[in-house]
Amino acid sequence: MTHGLSGFSSRSIHAGYEPDSLYGPINTPIYASTTFAQDGLNELRGGFEYTRCGNPTIDALEKTVAALEGAAHGRAFASGMAATDIILRILLRPGDHLILGNDAYGGTFRLIDTVFASWGVEYTVVDTADVAAVEAAVRENTKLIWLETPTNPALGITDIAAVAGIKGTAKLVVDNTFASPYLQQPLALGADIVLHSTTKYLGGHSDVVGGMVVTNDAAFDEEVYFYQGGVGPIPSVFDAYLTARGIKTLAVRMDRHCDNAEAIAAHLDASDQVATVLYPGLESHPGHEVAKKQMKRFGGMISVRFHSEEAARVFCLNTKLICLAESLGGVESLLEHPATMTHQSAAGSQLEVPRDLVRISIGIEDVEDLIADIDVALEAVAAAAAAAEVPVRS
Repeated sequence: MTHGLSGFSSRSIHAGYEPDSLYGPINTPIYASTTFAQDGLNELRGGFEYTRCGNPTIDALEKTVAALEGAAHGRAFASGMAATDIILRILLRPGDHLILGNDAYGGTFRLIDTVFASWGVEYTVVDTADVAAVEAAVRENTKLIWLETPTNPALGITDIAAVAGIKGTAKLVVDNTFASPYLQQPLALGADIVLHSTTKYLGGHSDVVGGMVVTNDAAFDEEVYFYQGGVGPIPSVFDAYLTARGIKTLAVRMDRHCDNAEAIAAHLDASDQVATVLYPGLESHPGHEVAKKQMKRFGGMISVRFHSEEAARVFCLNTKLICLAESLGGVESLLEHPATMTHQSAAGSQLEVPRDLVRISIGIEDVEDLIADIDVALEAVAAAAAAAEVPVRS
């Protein structure tokens, strides 16, 4: 469809696919075929020959996400980490240098620190919220600046446009997973490449794993396409279908995620059991003004620092509605202890996560039920703290 798609929700539902002329299905069909009939020797129907190199179901998903990010090109992958690996392989060679934030996702750091560093790639870790620090870290051999904003798990905010202004010849990659294209569109702010773990908000239902790379750089996209087909880290057509179906409700889900997160962040911020609430929507957050400038709203992720690691552990073990599990961005609320779960590989590094921090992915349940669940856990934290202060009789 080429008209009437100025609105985000309209693009979420319609961009990337038109009902075909044969049967006219409203939804993109699942083309569960490894190969496609040809009309002659290398005469392809619709440009498809073999699913590793292209499939109509995957192609429709790619076009949808590209449209949501305001991008000319999009490529889908089997996971966010597969997409991350391909970006790094294309942009980096032995002797090259990259800049990484000090609160990056543990899986990204692990890949860079264990695989790419062993191949002779150098990296510098900085607080990317400090644009001057990013600029000072840029070298002649810096080929890549890797941003997350908001960051995972401390919800730090980086001014994308400001970093784009000082990056020089380096490529600026933004992992937009936490925000989603509904809340933030980094290409419009000067990023060269945007990455998504579509497992999270884009899929939105905790039932599919995937990744996406989008860009306006045609030459870079050609390289991504080569790796996508040549290496083969593509999503299955079933996963592509589930992701595309989830995207249709992205806008309405994100508004509910944000509504709930804003209320819960304020509620947690008022508790004596909590040391600090890390949520960009709070005026006390150091990145609040930047987030307000470059994001539509502040997202569905909250991190909480307690007064001790033990308090954080007690809180994690005493919610019922909010499930103790890794991942995020689904309709159901989840929480985790990053230091011992998603980010344990960063222990001892510059990216080590405070052990008193709990990350909460706020779902779209009734906010009153979520707050009641949180209050039970906070009461357990208070009880444990009181018990610890009572001397034990010998």
